[in-house]
Amino acid sequence: MSADIGLIGLAVMGENLVLNFESKGFTVAVFNRTTATTDKFVQGRASGKNIIGCHTLADLASKLKKPRKVMIMVKAGNPVDQTIQALLPHLEKGDIIIDGGNSHFPDSTRRMKELEAKGFLFVGSGVSGGEEGALKGPSLMPGGSKEAWPAIKPLFQKIAAKVEDGSPCCDWVGEEGAGHFVKMVHNGIEYGDMQLICEAYSLLKGLLGLSNEEIHKVFNEWNKGDLDSYLIEITAEIFSKKDEETGEYLVDKILDVAGQKGTGKWTVEAALDSGMPLTMIGEAVFARCLSAAKDERVEASKILPGVTANFKGDKQKFIDAIRDAVYASKIVSYTQGYILMRATAQENKWTLNYGGIALMWRGGCIIRSKFLGKIKEAFDKNHALGNLLFDPYFKSAIEKAQHGWREVVASSFINGVPLPCISSALAYYDGLRTARLPANLLQAQRDYFGAHTYERVDKERGKFFHTNWTGRGGSTASSTYIV
Repeated sequence: MSADIGLIGLAVMGENLVLNFESKGFTVAVFNRTTATTDKFVQGRASGKNIIGCHTLADLASKLKKPRKVMIMVKAGNPVDQTIQALLPHLEKGDIIIDGGNSHFPDSTRRMKELEAKGFLFVGSGVSGGEEGALKGPSLMPGGSKEAWPAIKPLFQKIAAKVEDGSPCCDWVGEEGAGHFVKMVHNGIEYGDMQLICEAYSLLKGLLGLSNEEIHKVFNEWNKGDLDSYLIEITAEIFSKKDEETGEYLVDKILDVAGQKGTGKWTVEAALDSGMPLTMIGEAVFARCLSAAKDERVEASKILPGVTANFKGDKQKFIDAIRDAVYASKIVSYTQGYILMRATAQENKWTLNYGGIALMWRGGCIIRSKFLGKIKEAFDKNHALGNLLFDPYFKSAIEKAQHGWREVVASSFINGVPLPCISSALAYYDGLRTARLPANLLQAQRDYFGAHTYERVDKERGKFFHTNWTGRGGSTASSTYIV
């Protein structure tokens, strides 16, 4: 029996992807570095299925139809490079290596170039949806060697999640590391979405004093409207879950220290490299960092002065305002993510289908939501759309939500409730709609102490000037550049 695809790495995602492939009619050859893991899987969940267990990479390669297609599901970084190097002696030119882990996109660009130079094809594919998505239908974001796409397209689109009209949440993303780059931005947006929900929870619980059952009902209600999404749905379920040991609500028993695996940080680093204002996702990453400083926060809570939260007003109206604030901030987060994608695509000379990316995210992945359909519609209407906020739908949505958004931010400051993402999203929005920012003073300061020069409003753009502010300096100015 020969296999349609091979998969290396039988952890949670790997196992479930294998079962997904097999359930769609494909035969899969599998390998894990620990042979006992392979045997356990083949004799357990894979028993009686068209899944071939292999104890060596040579055996795996011998079982595959040509051109061979091998998907690697191991930890990002050196383990991927080590696996590729161990696999290459058993492959032939034209064979396809697919990295389905959370690799950093520059690594995928490097691997593609190195492997193509040796005659192989490389695909770096984002895979989103977690354990359930991998098993039932993930969002897949492949990029790399374009020649590989016709060979893997039937497999990938068959196992991917489908939207209402049957379209698969998988299409070719672009060249080099574009697939992993888009997955990285997805994860950054995921950081933002999760933090926005946490900030809403902080207001509902800490300021309004709602019970867990009441919060459960609020999120259930929000999931019926514009905020309809996987994350809102599971959040509602979380607030109804009781701890089997104590019988109390489980969410209250969980330590307030957030973990992270690095993709959010990579997204912010990419924004800094491109000079893009990814402020909301940046705040979401830093919010996790601050949560990790638990001991310091506990100490600070005892000694630093503040205010006591004391809400006075109509609770239901404020709950509606919180919903509006979350929705408006979500629009800003996606706006910033798409601006980063466009800037990085231009830098790397990638051709990205922005509406298609929204479609890939509509099903299977963690950020899947009704909202993404509106993004696809926006890019379908205007392929050159530079900023989502300029689309009529999103402009109108912000206009409707703006009053509640501002009310929530103002109340949070007055009551001492931290809202890093909601407030930074509003600051970005107000900054974007301000035709003249105070950066003119900043440039004057830079020129004063460092002769960094400035442009003038009454002269053409691109012409720079220097002033001898003190009368003691010379006429020599620094060269002008932007990092």
